[in-house]
Amino acid sequence: MILGTAGHIDHGKTRLVRALTGVDTDRLPEEKRRGITIELGFAPLELDGVGTVGVVDVPGHEAFVRTMLAGATGVDLALLVVAADEGVMPQTREHLAILSLLGISGGVVAITKSDLVEPDWLALVTEDVRAALRGSPLESAPIIGVSAPGGTGIDALRTALARAAREVGARDPDDLFRLPVDRAFTVKGTGTVVTGTVWSGTLRRDETVRILPGDRTARVRGIQQHGNPAEAAVPGSRAAVALAGIELSDVARGCVVVTDPSWSETRVLRADVALLDERELVLRPRTRVRFHLGTADVGARIVTAGGPLAGGSRKPARLLFDAPVVARAGDRFVLRSASPLLTIGGGVVTDPLPTHRRVRPRELPANPGERLEALALESARAGLDIGGLSIRLGVSPRRVKDVLSAAAADPRGAVRLGNRVYARPVVADSLARLTGLVADYHRRHPLEMGMPLAAVRAELADGPDLMDEVLRMAGAAGELALEGGLVRKSEWSTRLTAEQEKLRATIAAELREAGREPPSTAELVTRHGDGVPALLRLLEREGRVIQVEEERFYDAGVVRDIVESLRAGTKAGRAYAPTELREWIGNSRKYLMPLLGYLDRVGVTERHEAGRVVRMTA
Repeated sequence: MILGTAGHIDHGKTRLVRALTGVDTDRLPEEKRRGITIELGFAPLELDGVGTVGVVDVPGHEAFVRTMLAGATGVDLALLVVAADEGVMPQTREHLAILSLLGISGGVVAITKSDLVEPDWLALVTEDVRAALRGSPLESAPIIGVSAPGGTGIDALRTALARAAREVGARDPDDLFRLPVDRAFTVKGTGTVVTGTVWSGTLRRDETVRILPGDRTARVRGIQQHGNPAEAAVPGSRAAVALAGIELSDVARGCVVVTDPSWSETRVLRADVALLDERELVLRPRTRVRFHLGTADVGARIVTAGGPLAGGSRKPARLLFDAPVVARAGDRFVLRSASPLLTIGGGVVTDPLPTHRRVRPRELPANPGERLEALALESARAGLDIGGLSIRLGVSPRRVKDVLSAAAADPRGAVRLGNRVYARPVVADSLARLTGLVADYHRRHPLEMGMPLAAVRAELADGPDLMDEVLRMAGAAGELALEGGLVRKSEWSTRLTAEQEKLRATIAAELREAGREPPSTAELVTRHGDGVPALLRLLEREGRVIQVEEERFYDAGVVRDIVESLRAGTKAGRAYAPTELREWIGNSRKYLMPLLGYLDRVGVTERHEAGRVVRMTA
């Protein structure tokens, strides 16, 4: 569990953390010299009945709010600090707004330096703090007066923190691992080390990790938690991870360490965005803002549905980034204006990996099952990759299985086909298009037994899983049949007109009379018209002709006579040259070589280096 400090500069956050933990989180010489926190500081805090809680001490100075944001994201509990001698200040309000935007709902308020003021003044400050908390997630948080140097109120503060910590739900250790990097440095003899708060999942030694953005890989050489070696980094904890196989220049604050292949970087996402009431600002598509998610801080533009976004309003939006970010549905983020640097709003990611860059801003259901259906409908025939659902729905892999099971049990729910998910209306539409396509093919090709399966796949342009499913559904319903690579209507049979019947008989007779040197298909088309190829294929299905080469059919009886002549005239096991075999085949070289190729394919002859051997049995 992570406890984050918040509050105005010089209100005593770092001194209070030292009183609670015994650790001075100001580690930089400049911090010591100036007496203010510039970078994030970390310390372990033991709480009765809870265990070790990681404390993130953040800067309070306005100039370092971006650093505060890097530490505040991933926090479970907030310790809001207000000095008794100054009361609520501008950064107090901004930090409180940030905590609200990040969805941090638990915490405690400490009024520091309470020994420096009179009891009446302390009561007024307490009342002022309670008014500032009104409408925020910390509205009902306990307010404890403390004095860090003298230790006054520290035990009461510990008790209040322990009570608040017990009310926070534990994070799922089996979720996808994610650690936003807030520091990266080199340790002699160890190499590159990154630190951060484990947002979700578990990381173990010797695992292979990915560093996003950039998708570089590294091996976990070692893990420390609160300065002690550990076999695993668990969710809701501070961790330092030593990485092998990666340079310090390849990882920095803003990167994310992950393990699962479904994580991906993006330059566009969808979110529900809200602006703070007190900001007199209108966000238009060309207005540039700073986007803070995890430890990332990137420039962004926001396109909202139904016009610009004004202060105090909330709308679905499309966010476009200057640099790639890593996000998951349900992630909370903060927006700051580029100039002046002010926190202006924030929001919740609803779709981290939309199907295309110009995806329409829209409100997506909060329920994972309903969101699955909405995204599946939007993805249409492309479907949704099951491997990415944990990211796009914002739930653990275990929860994804439950969502898919519920969808399968719902007659209106999404359908899993192989490794993809499709909306039922999409499946129904694909089925209707398939049956219509085959029916149209029958109308245009009445002499064909069916449409080639390859042509069906090319026409529909559906994924193989969707295509196979609709074929199965059509077959089960008795609408279509698949035979010999052809798709046809179940009741379909070729229907010849009287003229076609006559032409079929004419073609069959010509091929029979031509014997061992039949005319080509092109020659037959010249004599009898464009209907010849279809009739030849019909004759072939009836077993009356055999296609020996692409443009030439033989009468089936003639081919049988040729085979019988070869077996009767040649000796078993002897190899014959083509010129020798011509004696029994009885045609010119123009016909001989293609015919021998056909006989090789069907196993009548076997081709050897010395010539062809005729097989005496079928």
